[in-house]
Amino acid sequence: MSPKSNGFVTLTNFYGDSFFMNILHTSDWHIGKRLMERDRLPEQIAVLDEIAAICDAKQVDLVLVAGDVFDTFMPSAEAEEVFFRAVKRIAGERRAIVLASGNHDDGVRLAASAPLAAEEGIYLFGGGTDVMSVGGSRGVRAVASGEGYVVIENERGERVYLNVQPYPNEARLKEEKTDESYPDKLRRWISRGEAGFSGGMPHILLSHLFVSGGRVSESERDIDLGGARAVPVSLFDGFDYVALGHLHKPQKFGEKVRYSGSILQYSFDEQEKKQVILLHTGATGISVEELPLSSGKRLVRLEEEDAERAAALLRRYEGAFIELTLQLRAPLSSQETQMLRAANEGFVSLIVRTRAAQSTPAVRRSTLSPKELFEQYYRSVYAEDPSDDLTQAFLVLLEEGV
Repeated sequence: MSPKSNGFVTLTNFYGDSFFMNILHTSDWHIGKRLMERDRLPEQIAVLDEIAAICDAKQVDLVLVAGDVFDTFMPSAEAEEVFFRAVKRIAGERRAIVLASGNHDDGVRLAASAPLAAEEGIYLFGGGTDVMSVGGSRGVRAVASGEGYVVIENERGERVYLNVQPYPNEARLKEEKTDESYPDKLRRWISRGEAGFSGGMPHILLSHLFVSGGRVSESERDIDLGGARAVPVSLFDGFDYVALGHLHKPQKFGEKVRYSGSILQYSFDEQEKKQVILLHTGATGISVEELPLSSGKRLVRLEEEDAERAAALLRRYEGAFIELTLQLRAPLSSQETQMLRAANEGFVSLIVRTRAAQSTPAVRRSTLSPKELFEQYYRSVYAEDPSDDLTQAFLVLLEEGV
């Protein structure tokens, strides 16, 4: 379906300009995550403040957070303080937040405060069988809930049905492992969250999953990515929108199954613009608007073949975090290393690759002595002979290891 002229993409037969409920989809905050031991809490605070400002400016009723609010099961006290201040600020006086825990989150710990959080319009799903408190005096609130679902209503009486699946595995759902395939298990688990749905309102799935064919980034842990816990997109047939977390690169499968992506660049291969997704529910459908995020430092990959030129290049990227690859024909001197480090305080990673000036003739290694083997290897890497002291040190170490 083609985009509308106002920048929205229609998922079903949406018509007119009158929207009923504004919903924001975000995920993968990873509060407390560092980069090469660099603290990123100030950036995380800034981008969460930006999300709160977007919610105010766009008159958002409901915020969906699709998991990985923290980077570890045991976040620091500072990270927890950032989280609770952020969700309270985002919820404001009337707004609701529905949050599903991710694989980096301790769902039980996160949901422990659910009864108190619900009073502030913050609904925390951590275990897969959660039931939320309903009612209250807030403008946007839960009016019905059961195992794995909640119905949210705003002041005008418009409602949305949310099937909420925290990062789903057997441990969280207190099941034994069986021969049942993971997609079949997930289909069964999702069906539990459908118990309260009888139509008549937008129908959304909120979860933290890996969809087959999704593009991963270097900042995501390998667990379950591209393996046994990948699920087909056909699993989501029947939903009006699927709000996912887990993958840090914003991406979509069709128009209705979307990853909002992480709120900051968390690895150097995440060059896509960071964003949140704004949904507008209408009389007959949901429209989608992608809103860019501007907070946080850029992560930049650079490459050079000379230390001095590399230092000059580094100086051009003040305010960014930088990974530099140097293609050299000789090892870096200590002075060159110091020059590079001084060129930019955001220089966090150096990758040095050396290459020989010319090819080394093929020689049968079985005919070479350990000294000759070492010298040949050193020449192949650094295009020069090792010093006598270095060669002697190698031979001493070799003898001690025998």
